[in-house]
Amino acid sequence: MFKMATACFTGHRKLPPEEIPVIKKRLKNVLIDFIENGYQYFGAGGALGFDTLAAQTVLELKNEYPHIRLILVFPCHNQTGGWRESDIAEYERIKSKADKVVYTAEQYYKGCMHTRNRHLTDHSSLCICYLTGQKGGTAYTVEYAEKRGLKIINIAK
Repeated sequence: MFKMATACFTGHRKLPPEEIPVIKKRLKNVLIDFIENGYQYFGAGGALGFDTLAAQTVLELKNEYPHIRLILVFPCHNQTGGWRESDIAEYERIKSKADKVVYTAEQYYKGCMHTRNRHLTDHSSLCICYLTGQKGGTAYTVEYAEKRGLKIINIAK
């Protein structure tokens, strides 16, 4: 039941700065459409770039749609190692406003990002992505989501 009302996000860590307003507008419009069609739960992986933008957008939409929930699925407790202070502050702000936080591992290990991505996908029926290439973690996650039968919405197109 929850899976049919759950969407996950995946996308690139680096977004073209000049395109962020357009990406955010597309994302917001897609989210409103799916919220108004029954989606209530939105899973984000907490990475920089698209994950952060998606989480911020869900939190903004909670003002208009207070029933929706942001679920953060982190790969490990030390995900922010090496991040800039301002990015860590935003990560902590988002985490403090999330409805649920899940860690798929205690510490970083090779493959923990894939485990996080599979967890997000396995608990969703919809994958909203920002995918511009055919290599990397986002491409892997979208391919995995397609194999699992999720509906894919690529807002990069």
